[in-house]
Amino acid sequence: MRIFLTFLVAYVLSQFYRSFLAVIAPELAVELSLSPQALGNLHALWILGFVATQFPVGWALDTAGPRRTVSLQMLLAVAGALLFAAAGSATVLNIAMLLIGAGCGSIYMGAIYLFGRTAAPQRFALLCSWLLGLGTAGNLLAASPLAWAAQSIGWRGAMVWMAAATAASALSVLLLIRDPGRITAHGSRGLFAGIRDVLKISALWPLLPITAVSYAVVLSERGLWAGPFFSSVYGLDPVARGHALLVMAAAMSAGAMAYGPLDRLLGTRKWVVFGGVAVTAICFALLALPGLPVGWAITLMGLLGGFGMTYGVLMAHGRAFVPDHLLGRGITLLNVLFIGGAGVLQPLSGSLMNRLQDAPPAQSHATLHLIFAGLLVIGLVIYAFAKDNPPKG
Repeated sequence: MRIFLTFLVAYVLSQFYRSFLAVIAPELAVELSLSPQALGNLHALWILGFVATQFPVGWALDTAGPRRTVSLQMLLAVAGALLFAAAGSATVLNIAMLLIGAGCGSIYMGAIYLFGRTAAPQRFALLCSWLLGLGTAGNLLAASPLAWAAQSIGWRGAMVWMAAATAASALSVLLLIRDPGRITAHGSRGLFAGIRDVLKISALWPLLPITAVSYAVVLSERGLWAGPFFSSVYGLDPVARGHALLVMAAAMSAGAMAYGPLDRLLGTRKWVVFGGVAVTAICFALLALPGLPVGWAITLMGLLGGFGMTYGVLMAHGRAFVPDHLLGRGITLLNVLFIGGAGVLQPLSGSLMNRLQDAPPAQSHATLHLIFAGLLVIGLVIYAFAKDNPPKG
């Protein structure tokens, strides 16, 4: 419980940093004369900083342990938040977002590394999914509370307070977390040699495509396209759009937690993931239907958000094939695909929608949703050949 709660606080902060820009973007744009492209680059740089650290994080977890790896790396996020608060130009903001992304890169990985090394194997999916589900409270922190703070003390003051909270969380990781015992009797300990060893595990190969697309399409829909969809296709005003997006966000949190015990209850990991991704693909395809009532569209967004949160169970499926001495590098490889997939899909989908901008909005979004459904189906066809590794006990 101590491990879970310590990392939960840190992960809430990580989730905050993923989504806070949307709240203060208007003030940033006015005060620092930022173009829409400059604002869009900021989130992309957060993802870049996050993904760039993953393989070094995996090596550090396997060699130095999560206590020092996570606590020291979080100091980059502290520095980034302080730099963001003092920024006077887009260039400084870009550097700040790179630092923040890099500083958040080991938080979830450090937690699931410890779950994989210290918890019973049959509880791994539960712990991963519940940390993911509860951690999305950071999205709520980056909504009304941030808006209130920005109005009261300014966005710069709010970021200083977030830097202080991040520093306190890093200190709690340093003081409260204990590293598991070292494993020195197996395999290579080098960064790239270890990654090569992970990639030699043939049982992982059928999991890689579904890992790269299943989380990416849900994040891209939630983070980029759900709002424009409800605005341009249904004409919803900002408040109504906010309510629709809240349904999806709440469903994502609830779905992540609901997936936690399913592999134990049903005695399978593969088919829990397969079923969830299949329902998500069906929801995307149904969103492409012409003349769909807005109530059904909101319902489908909620369903694809909830059923699409197979992250924890899929991570557990992959972890089952990775030996302990490669665990850090194995889980970070999967996480590169989870987060990196979203980082690649977002600009690609943006390019597609730009090409379709002369088409009616309903048609362009239908095309996008059908492509998302198709990517999931391709991933499922390959994943069907994966070996199941159900939890024992």
